[in-house]
This record gives sequence, C-alpha cells and structure tokens, in this order.
Amino acid sequence: MFPPETVFLVVDDMPTMRELVKAQLNSLGYFEILEAEDGEKALNKFLEAQNGAKPVGVIISDWNMPHVSGLDFLKQIRGNPQFQNIPFILLTSESEKEQVTEAVINGVSQYIVKPFQPKTLEEKLRFVWLKHSKKPK
Repeated sequence: MFPPETVFLVVDDMPTMRELVKAQLNSLGYFEILEAEDGEKALNKFLEAQNGAKPVGVIISDWNMPHVSGLDFLKQIRGNPQFQNIPFILLTSESEKEQVTEAVINGVSQYIVKPFQPKTLEEKLRFVWLKHSKKPK
C-alpha cells in the first residue's frame, strides 16, 4: 500500500464528498491531503505541490465538476510525460461503458462509482498501488 506520508489530492465540487473521502483516507492512516473543488484549481494545487517539498502522490477526483471536469483534469495530468505514473482515481456517478472506456483511454488508474463503501476505496487504492509500483518511475 502507499506509504503513510503519501500526499493525496482530493478533488470534488461537493464539500461533503471531499470530507467523506478525507475521512476514509484518515481511517487508512493518510493525513497529508490537499483539496480542490474543480479541475482548474486542482491542476494549480497539483503543479504547486510538484514544485514543492511534498509532491502529490495520488489524485482522487470527481468526474462531473464545473470549470474543468475530472476527465479534462486527467487529460492535463497525463498530457505531461513527467506525470504519466501519478496514480489517478476517478470518482463518478457515471457507470456507462462509454465513460469508463474514455477514462481508460485517457490513462485513469482506477474508477469508483458513487456511492461507494469505505472498503471499495481501500481496495481500489491497493490495486492502484500495485499497478503503479510495478512501473518505472
């Protein structure tokens, strides 16, 4: 699993959902958590953190948000070769095959359909850690 000092970026336009994800991360032993309410602000926080002492290690982002969607945020992250191996989990109420396929094509690490159980987040994080720990950094 990810080391306890891993910095997470949680992105969702609903404060209650950000709080829920943060609480679940806290219960798993993760306390280094940045937040943003849309993809535009998330990209700024992500880039700022990557240039600082504590870079983001995992992104958990909602899909449907104002300004810049989670999918567009994913595309921006994956568009930079330096960030190809950053674990990126999309949270969404979208479960249509076309949306899942589009996310996979754009390099999403994992996909969680809302609402979800705390165990689901833990399982997806474990899967993403295994997936990304096997790739060269």
